[in-house]
Amino acid sequence: MRKKILLQAGILLSLILFFVAGAATWEKPEPFKDTLAEAWADSVMSTLTDEQALGQLFMVAAYSNKPEAHALEIEQLIKNNGIGGVIFFQGGPVRQAQLTNRYQSVSNVPLFVAMDAEWGLGMRLDSTMNFPKQMTLGAIQDNAAIFNMGVEIGKQCKRLGVHINFAPVVDVNSNANNPVIGVRSFGEDKINVSQKAIAYMKGMQSVHVMANAKHFPGHGNTDTDSHFSLPVVNKNVQELNDTELYPFRQLIDSGVGSIIVAHMNVPSLDNTNKPATLSKPIVTDLLRNDMGFRGLIFTDALNMKGVSNLYKPGEVDVKALLAGNDILLYAENVPLAIKKIVKAINDKDITKEEIHARVKKILLAKYWAGLNHFKKIETENLYQDLNNASAKALLNNLYKQSLTVARNKNNILPFVLADTTSFASVSISFHGSENIFQQTLSNYAAFDHYSIEKSGSDTALVSLVTKLKKYEAVIVGVHQVNSYNSKNYGISTATKTFIQQLQAAHPNVTVVVFGIPYALKYFSDSKVLVCANEDNAYTQRLVPQLLFGAIQVNGRLPVTAGGNLKLNTGLPVSYNCMRMRYDLPENLRMDSKTLSKIDTIVMHAITEGAMPGCQVLVAKKGAVIYNKSFGYYTYDKKNPVTSTTLYDIASISKVAGTLQAIMFLEERGLIKLNYKISVYLPDLIGTNKEDLIIRDILTHQAGLQPFLPHWRKTMDSSNFSKKYYSTIKSDSFPNMVIPGLYSIAGIEDSLWKWTVQSSLMAHPKQGKKKLPYSYVYSDLGFYIMKRLAESQLGQPMEEFLKQNFYDPLGLQNFYYNPLENGVPASRITPTEQDKYFRKSLVVGTVHDPGAALLGGIGGHAGIFCNAEDLATLMQMNLQLGYYGGYRFLLPETIELFSKTQSTKNRRGLGWDKPQASSGGPCSYLVSASTYGHTGFTGTCAWVDPEQELVYIFLSNRVYPDANNTKLIKESIRTQIQTVIYKSLLNFREQ
Repeated sequence: MRKKILLQAGILLSLILFFVAGAATWEKPEPFKDTLAEAWADSVMSTLTDEQALGQLFMVAAYSNKPEAHALEIEQLIKNNGIGGVIFFQGGPVRQAQLTNRYQSVSNVPLFVAMDAEWGLGMRLDSTMNFPKQMTLGAIQDNAAIFNMGVEIGKQCKRLGVHINFAPVVDVNSNANNPVIGVRSFGEDKINVSQKAIAYMKGMQSVHVMANAKHFPGHGNTDTDSHFSLPVVNKNVQELNDTELYPFRQLIDSGVGSIIVAHMNVPSLDNTNKPATLSKPIVTDLLRNDMGFRGLIFTDALNMKGVSNLYKPGEVDVKALLAGNDILLYAENVPLAIKKIVKAINDKDITKEEIHARVKKILLAKYWAGLNHFKKIETENLYQDLNNASAKALLNNLYKQSLTVARNKNNILPFVLADTTSFASVSISFHGSENIFQQTLSNYAAFDHYSIEKSGSDTALVSLVTKLKKYEAVIVGVHQVNSYNSKNYGISTATKTFIQQLQAAHPNVTVVVFGIPYALKYFSDSKVLVCANEDNAYTQRLVPQLLFGAIQVNGRLPVTAGGNLKLNTGLPVSYNCMRMRYDLPENLRMDSKTLSKIDTIVMHAITEGAMPGCQVLVAKKGAVIYNKSFGYYTYDKKNPVTSTTLYDIASISKVAGTLQAIMFLEERGLIKLNYKISVYLPDLIGTNKEDLIIRDILTHQAGLQPFLPHWRKTMDSSNFSKKYYSTIKSDSFPNMVIPGLYSIAGIEDSLWKWTVQSSLMAHPKQGKKKLPYSYVYSDLGFYIMKRLAESQLGQPMEEFLKQNFYDPLGLQNFYYNPLENGVPASRITPTEQDKYFRKSLVVGTVHDPGAALLGGIGGHAGIFCNAEDLATLMQMNLQLGYYGGYRFLLPETIELFSKTQSTKNRRGLGWDKPQASSGGPCSYLVSASTYGHTGFTGTCAWVDPEQELVYIFLSNRVYPDANNTKLIKESIRTQIQTVIYKSLLNFREQ
């Protein structure tokens, strides 16, 4: 019995050993083979002569940026030699599509069209997208994102009529000085390389675009570029199996469609000194037999010096075919090569059956790619399709996930104290018209920005180091970093010295390298070190968001950068600051195409004279997904609106200013909403305002007059009364009404007296019984609320708001009295040509006459800002009082004030709300929880907690005449809001 068990165990062990030993040679199924494909391939084969069949083995280089003579040459190769495909290089998408249609129309067998598009079509074509380099992708921890990129690149290839993309590169870049692979590799870790290559491959092949693993048997540990000479890899077989060959085996097992063999000498695999491309032991014995690859095997380009220096055209093609390759890429002389192959067949170096088997495999692959039903490429909307919004959203997401924090000593990041820290930034070697990095930094805090060249003089650099000592935090962006180790990745000695000196002199320096991870080694002693991997608009916009805790990143170094910067280094950084970030609509499940209709509405409004210009901003879940400036300050089109242009937001000041202070007081129990206002303002006792309830004042149902033209009391006939005004600013006349006109110091007391003396609205009655006042919108309520706030705060309201809200929020473009705060008039849009009161064009001083009398600071008006800063304040309210690491207000406070207070009044406490029926201030699509406000000058700000949306619209529709009501009559603001909500609906329907 024991012998029987031992015998069975021995047989079982033998079987296991047999299968383990034979696993490499175990026959794998051909990836393109099925019944219908075979039938089609056989039918095509039956129409080909022997020489025509040979043509299928060739893929030649094609360009869409070359003269007609080149196109005619390709046509002749198709017609006369029946070549099987073309590989397109430089050019443009429409030109390539037209050439593809032309070439396909003259080919008896549909052509394979291929490209080297490792990082997307932009690698070869103008007007198309560049996706991240593979080393950038190597930093990403979510391989699903790589799969999604593969799908998108595959879709773009298909749209352009491309069937094969020579990607991904699966070389393990174990040599930092590799002159040809470098950033084209996912990194130095074979498992990371394999996993990401598989994800990329599966993404492309899921949409039937063939992937290609390159460069077999592994080009990652070379120090020679095979474009110019033949590299030698001196590794033994075990070392190759452990590293270089590992990703290829993984991709073969995962179903990769094709592989490129590199021009490199690997003595341990073939001791005849042949390039791998021409080596039967490598191509046939190793790749095809031992590793069991059944897909298409391509040579690398046969015009590369790694082989062309060794053999003449025609001769090299035969040797590549004899080695076992299926497709001869970039053959330099196809007619000659065909003659040489025919001779090889006649000489019995290779059989006709072997040739036919390879041709049939090519035809099966063409069937898989859909070439049995070739369709002409439509060039209409080609550019738009290849630059679609979803792809851009994906691109932003990829770059975000790749950002890597390599050092963060003492958890300096993220920066939280944006208002109490003095910041400076230095951009080294930034070349371009728009430094998005520095611009975006300014969205989060007040920055002084500096720029220097990497070759700057020692004197200038030392001077800058001295100047930067006065700042509490300095952020240095290193730009123009090379991808390969030529001259230290482009980082000069001056750059390294400057940063070393700065770090020695300053305790808080953050270094951001906009380039290859290897370059981090020059800054490995930095306290804070960030790798952005690449230098473009995406990374420049994303890095500031990382630094200020607006986004989460978890990238890791895909290579060892040197020193203490090891492979997989990457530190998590808190992102619960909940600051505004920037993203693309599709990442927030909104449709860009629908949102683009905002542009049409706005341009129509400008053309029709509803306003000279505006800013429109939309944020979803804390991400700004639409932020555009339109038109000009005035109709003469001299001064274009930009994102930093300031607008007078009129009555939005009620909620963006005064109401924030009132909410602060209420949640601390310093005021009670159901108390009479006279409890806090005793001077109202004995007046008709004595019994007014604070809640009723905030909901505009306290019976207050809608508006009082206080300014008329300050005029003598039609002139400014000397009792109230002076043309010279002084302690007696400190309040600027407009430049050159100042109101008396006691003007606020006068306006308060006139407000208190004003009559109330007539009480509605039911029989003899008085009813509560109906809703009547009134500015006077916020005259009273400002007085209330200042009485309880013990300081001017504008000072309190700046200290407790605006500065901690990091608002850099938010002012009462911008001119007196140093803002040039050139940054501020004018409002009305005031013919009645100020008798001048109002620029930089508040449009509202009552607030102007007060020196620009009213409870109901006075704030100037841009869309981004107003959105930040509204986002804080949307986030229930929390923003940037601060708790400004309690959630229950926001919820109380923003909800409707009465069934007979749509208003919240201070906030406006949607109308239950039609005709309200909002779109019919907003949720009932929406709150916000509009402004007389042509502005609005709305928050929708249910949809987590913020919508800002700023304009100066009152220029030059406030009687211009086209913006209101055409419901421009509401139309835009409707489009925003339709973009949500349309995304869901996709």
